[in-house]
Amino acid sequence: MIEKLYPYVVFLPKTEKKDKILSAIFGSKAGVDVLRFALKQGIAKNIYQKDLVKTLNYSNKTIIENLKTLTTLGVLNESMEKNDKEGRIIWIKAYQLTILGKWFALLMAEEKELSEEEKAEILQSLFRTYVKQVKRLAEEIGINKKMLEETFREEMKSIP
Repeated sequence: MIEKLYPYVVFLPKTEKKDKILSAIFGSKAGVDVLRFALKQGIAKNIYQKDLVKTLNYSNKTIIENLKTLTTLGVLNESMEKNDKEGRIIWIKAYQLTILGKWFALLMAEEKELSEEEKAEILQSLFRTYVKQVKRLAEEIGINKKMLEETFREEMKSIP
């Protein structure tokens, strides 16, 4: 039986940070589960430590360590939210996937879990990122951007 393969693409930094990111996410089930949690709730929504502790089967310490690591490596952004609880103002940390974090979360998504709108947004974001990288590389090695633009137009004409 031949399994259908899907073209998953993730853009990674060139530095040693790449190894740290891959280890932080795939070296521990907790890192993967944090990303899956983000995917299930919606990749644009904030992630809260208390929800992770309640939903995932990890200690508070493990969740905090993973959130810190993923934030340090640029997979998550951290912010503070003001919350009024029983007449008292409290500040809570909120986390959100970065662009890099979204790509890793989407690696774990099943196509059927994504709406047509999300698929279109992903494709547009992927295309935009790819074009930016190709443009940067073309500038580095001295390739005329007009040639790339012409290639793009030719390929777009050939799409039925």
